[in-house]
This record gives sequence, structure tokens and C-alpha cells, in this order.
Amino acid sequence: MQIRIDRTRCRGAGQCVLSAPGLFDQSEEDGMVVVLESTPPPELRDAARRAAALCPNSVIRIVKSEGTADGDEGGGDEGRGEGGGPDAER
Repeated sequence: MQIRIDRTRCRGAGQCVLSAPGLFDQSEEDGMVVVLESTPPPELRDAARRAAALCPNSVIRIVKSEGTADGDEGGGDEGRGEGGGPDAER
């Protein structure tokens, strides 16, 4: 699993930091999202998915890593994020 973000769309709401403080922070300069751990350990993967789902601007995208083990499937998008929100055009 990989966490990817689009900082250009971030509004600094901080939902990611509140839901997954071990994975996200906010820049002191502009308040925008900062990824602390782009490859979260297994115990933080649910928190990463939750943060992606809570992001009001769909800035966070969860991507499955190729060739992963331990129940993570390889390839493709896994969570909401850039272009993946409920209101996104398909």
C-alpha cells in the first residue's frame, strides 16, 4: 500500500491528521498535508483508508503496491482520493 497526495487540492482541513496522526501532519508554513509515512505498516493501513475517505477534497489516494504480501493485493487504486470521490466524474 502506498499513500499518494495531491497538495494542490489540499485546503488544510486537517481531517487526515485527526484520523491518522502517525501517517499525516500539516505543514507549519501553509497548513497543507504532509505525508509522514508513504508506505504505512499493516497496523496503520485502516487509518490510511479512513483518512482518504474523510478528506473533504479527495487529496489522499491509496494505491496498492505491486507484489505485496500479508493480505494486500497487488496493483490498482485502493481508496478514495484524486478523482475517486463519490462526486467524481467517471
